[in-house]
Amino acid sequence: MAINRNSARDLLKPGLADVVGKYPTLPTRYKEWASTSTSKMAMERIIEMRYAGLAQLKAEGSATTFDNASGERFTYVANMINVGLGFALTREMLEDNLYKEHFNPQSLGLAESFAQFKEVYVHSLLNTATTYNSSIVADGVALSSTAHPIDNGTYANTFTTQLDFNEAAIESALNTIRLWPDQAGLLAMVRARKVIVPVAQSWAAERLFKTELRTNTSNNDVSAIITSGAMPEGYAVSEFLTSSFAWFIMTSVKGLRVFDRTPYEMDIQVDPLTGNLMCVGYERYGITYSNPRAVFVATPTS
Repeated sequence: MAINRNSARDLLKPGLADVVGKYPTLPTRYKEWASTSTSKMAMERIIEMRYAGLAQLKAEGSATTFDNASGERFTYVANMINVGLGFALTREMLEDNLYKEHFNPQSLGLAESFAQFKEVYVHSLLNTATTYNSSIVADGVALSSTAHPIDNGTYANTFTTQLDFNEAAIESALNTIRLWPDQAGLLAMVRARKVIVPVAQSWAAERLFKTELRTNTSNNDVSAIITSGAMPEGYAVSEFLTSSFAWFIMTSVKGLRVFDRTPYEMDIQVDPLTGNLMCVGYERYGITYSNPRAVFVATPTS
């Protein structure tokens, strides 16, 4: 049933002091940690390669060791999804509404609805990081794993025992990030950029990242995280993280991806049979991760 005069009957009467219920739009959060690009495909694929391994000693007169193992290792997939929502307004509602500046097709929050759905959907990369997503394919384990496979070994982008968000845990994660290998086992040049925290951890993050001295200690030593420049972009807070305790360190690897296929659009048409104004929104995009080294995941539960 279309939105009719009974749905907003007081808007048909003069004398209202104000009409409330509309709020400012939240800033875009996912762009703090995900890289975005446009797409013209129904599905985007990213291939992770293995390149040459470690050089070998060569004795005088002996043959050179050959490493012919380079090639494709893993495929990461982003399938485009369709997002839609609409509403209908009766002609009478439109004509008799005395407060059109507050209640009209453009002000009913369709754009905000699509923006928040996109935040929720893109954040699912982090919120479900411990669950393997077979549609992404990837390396056979979840985004957050202690056993991401490489040739002749594995590496971890999470703690074996999960740690709460604090200075010691951050330092432990930074040490792990600096020792990540590439697919051939060589040390990869990966460095931390920023940490993403939920609202509940924002106060702790403010204390940790806005002082050059250590917190929660009587020692007068420096905060090594700050003075070393190990986290050059500091921290960001997201309301769309579903855990109050999980936190994520983003790295120099741009491996959390959003592919925009069709940007948000709103189509408005009049139904010739009823005279109702039909308002329909549409958007299309896909998400994936293309390298687990893009993020270090910590998922404590308390």
